[in-house]
Amino acid sequence: MESFTTPLLTGAVTGAILLIAALGLALTFGQMGVINMAHGEFLMAGAYATYLTQQVITSTDISILIALPVAFLVAGLLGLLLETLIISWMYHRPLDTLLVTVGVSLVLQQAAKDIFGAQGDPVRAPEWLRGHIEVFGYNWPYRGMFTIALGVLALLGLAALLKYSSFGRRIRATVQNRELAETMGISTRTVDRITFFIGSGLAGVGGVAISLISGTFPTLGITYIIPAFLVVVAGGLGQLKGTVIAAFSVGILTQFMTDWFSGSMAQVVVFALVVVFLQIRPQGLFTVSTRGLA
Repeated sequence: MESFTTPLLTGAVTGAILLIAALGLALTFGQMGVINMAHGEFLMAGAYATYLTQQVITSTDISILIALPVAFLVAGLLGLLLETLIISWMYHRPLDTLLVTVGVSLVLQQAAKDIFGAQGDPVRAPEWLRGHIEVFGYNWPYRGMFTIALGVLALLGLAALLKYSSFGRRIRATVQNRELAETMGISTRTVDRITFFIGSGLAGVGGVAISLISGTFPTLGITYIIPAFLVVVAGGLGQLKGTVIAAFSVGILTQFMTDWFSGSMAQVVVFALVVVFLQIRPQGLFTVSTRGLA
């Protein structure tokens, strides 16, 4: 039983991290069609924001809770800066945004190496996250449960924002028909910028969870950016329910493959399986008649 439970639960934790990262991509990629390869570095920014918060607030019980909004703000502002200075000039040019954001990703990684060093820094878990619970022979750390709870809260918060708030209605109007939304007085440029801020900020929240599990290091984002894009595409562009299913499926499948293959080969196998799935169903798990978020 443990041989099944261990990859299932550890995979669910990985899936929760992918979900948080993919939620931001579902906004920026789904709404604006922007292929932002620097999104992984916003995860890294959230992780380092957590580390720096602990340097200022030494009580780990409090610092982790404060790190969540701090990481959201730091990553969100980085995303807003990227959108304003670079991406806003390249809408409707996906290949250009892909190449430019790859360059931005490398610059941010090098900046992290210069500032924090190449080895990375540990993040201390608070006392209330240092235990574990036994599930069918597997000692499941509280940190893993916290990560899943964080993913669920991020999902519910984003879904509520899109469905019930006036800004969410402006997002949906912009996605469905940008020209008509502008004639109704909606500033689509403002919507784009705030959307990019929120999407990037969600990645920062994911960075907090990652830092509790594996600490901080400059290339942290590389591990998650490709799987996160796979999750968005496999789930269906702009489809939150598809993103949830795809995130946990990819996370759990990766852990099972890791038990059967080496680490890098497991990722290759999962990538190949997702590609095969997209050949069979190129529209992803769920589709809509517009580019709207569901």
